[in-house]
Amino acid sequence: MKTSQFLLRLSLFWLCLSFSCCLFLQAASSPDDRQITDPKSITSESNAAAHPVPIEDLYYTRTVFGSAWSPDGKQVSFTTDMSGRLNLWKVSASGGWPLQLTQSDDRQYSATWSPDGKWIVYQQDAGGNELWDLYAVPSDGGTPVNLTNTPDVREEGPLWARDGKTVALNVKPKESTNYDIALLDWSTKKIRKLTSETNKSYSWGAVARSPDGKTLYANRGEISGVPESEIYSIDVATGKLGNLTPHQGKILYAASSLSPDGTTLLITSNQKDGYQNVGLFDIASKKITWATDTKWEASSEHFSPDGKSFTYEINADGQIDAYLADRATMRAEKIDLPPGLNYFSGNPTTFSPAGDRVLINHQSSTHPGDIWVYDLKSRRPEQLTLSAIASLETTPLPPSQIVHYKTFDGKTVSALMWVPFNIKRDGTNPGLVLPHGGPTGQMVDYWNTDVSALVSRGYVCIAPNVRGSTGYGLEFQKANYKDLGGGDLQDEVYAAKFLEATGYVDAKKTGITGGSYGGFMTLMAVGKTPDVWAAGVELFGIINWYTMLQHEDALLQEYEKSLMGDPEKDRKVYEAASPITYIHNAKAPLLVLQGDNDPRVPKEEAQQVVDLLKKDGKTVDVHYYSNEGHGFEKRENQIDSIRRTVEWFDKYLKNKQ
Repeated sequence: MKTSQFLLRLSLFWLCLSFSCCLFLQAASSPDDRQITDPKSITSESNAAAHPVPIEDLYYTRTVFGSAWSPDGKQVSFTTDMSGRLNLWKVSASGGWPLQLTQSDDRQYSATWSPDGKWIVYQQDAGGNELWDLYAVPSDGGTPVNLTNTPDVREEGPLWARDGKTVALNVKPKESTNYDIALLDWSTKKIRKLTSETNKSYSWGAVARSPDGKTLYANRGEISGVPESEIYSIDVATGKLGNLTPHQGKILYAASSLSPDGTTLLITSNQKDGYQNVGLFDIASKKITWATDTKWEASSEHFSPDGKSFTYEINADGQIDAYLADRATMRAEKIDLPPGLNYFSGNPTTFSPAGDRVLINHQSSTHPGDIWVYDLKSRRPEQLTLSAIASLETTPLPPSQIVHYKTFDGKTVSALMWVPFNIKRDGTNPGLVLPHGGPTGQMVDYWNTDVSALVSRGYVCIAPNVRGSTGYGLEFQKANYKDLGGGDLQDEVYAAKFLEATGYVDAKKTGITGGSYGGFMTLMAVGKTPDVWAAGVELFGIINWYTMLQHEDALLQEYEKSLMGDPEKDRKVYEAASPITYIHNAKAPLLVLQGDNDPRVPKEEAQQVVDLLKKDGKTVDVHYYSNEGHGFEKRENQIDSIRRTVEWFDKYLKNKQ
């Protein structure tokens, strides 16, 4: 799927621009207030200009993310696939044609400028294997230098010290479950570890350095489907640790920014009844002053350079709004942008060095992601990148709709839904259910090229946030513990029922497709509920949790155990949650798409699916991508993947030969 986890994305608004907005059928102030959607209220709008969007137009529209201010505030670096590969570019902060800084067949993330502005440090892997090295490139252009050059170790998340003498990074050997924090000496390029985690269920992430450079603040979090973490201070000279948030039970305390005076951390915590909220954590007193009080999902971001304000975001039912708050009064102002995903960008901060501007990303179901510069004095955004192919600006696309339905046990499930233009309510149209990855993830209102390709070709699409999803509180997130492919699969089945109940979709023409956990769910669906689905396309999905344990990354092994328990003591749980238990019952023709270098869901999983179905004489096809990992990043592979998907569903849901 063409997204950046991401996530995690985005195009902004002012009065002279016109946007198609996401349609709320029922607005909700919290998860508790969601109203059930009448399926018959869903309509297909008429639009004489509607047509299938050319796949090349969708995938030649660029992905743009990972922005960072230069120290003088005059330039912004970012990652984009303008060349067909996710490489590093930069552009004047006042606008203009961007300049490509690096050229590589492999993807480049997390760029950040040195304090003197002479270098940009970033991370790069090989063929999607996620074994990142840190690189540096001269900010004015030149030959990149591999700073770490460790083929079997991940080095990620570079964070400069203010004096430019060291770079903090997160480090994980290939066979380890743990990320630790290390310091790279800029002059010698030698690396010194600051932490040495002994509990294989925990990992570290660097956050910020104190003004005097003597203390590094970091998060230590459990590798788990249930969010739990603590905030630590680390003495840079000695490595001495100080736990700032000791607590009992599973509680999330995660810092994102340190105030310029070094007294306060901006944090996210679910201490308030299991719902994520934003607070100011006083380091001396250990007291939290809450900035938000919501049952939606709030996330902290950055302090301004003068420390007088800070930023955060609220994810409400899959749409994100950005807020600017006054530190003294705690009064917050929502940045006025159209619905979709509106979030602050910038590494290590969204604020310009002078504090007069912030970087914001915006995207929605109908507009691809771009970086914008928001002027804090005039309250006006200026678009910095132009990611869309021109034809998309004149091509009508059905906007997403947020719908709510009751599932088998009475729980309310939220879903994003897309209805093609000009279809008849005659029960003859094909429909698709789109399970998301995770399972502790969420389908949000982003620019989804695959959905745009499918919905513009007549497929009614629904993407439910089933139990186990984030964004709806801890209780809902834990609702599929030791029940993967159980209640959450039924939530997907009830999404198919919702499609049928609209009167548009033929239940015998309903397919399912997803990647990662969505691929797992696709396999569970066609095997465990075979009569519901007429076709499936699964991308890098899990067929057997036991073989996953043998081949997947060690960190993900711990994550898997946190969701299903001990593989020996809870053997029945693992067997019940493995699609291999049910796959012989499959009736739906199945297409399998997989990257050869996937470290998360290894190729062996796809091979098992294909071998089993072929042995049973079932209809199955497969394609492997030799230079991809978990998800397809290279443009030609994205285009090939969606072409195969469209052709598969056209053949088996539309009877096209």
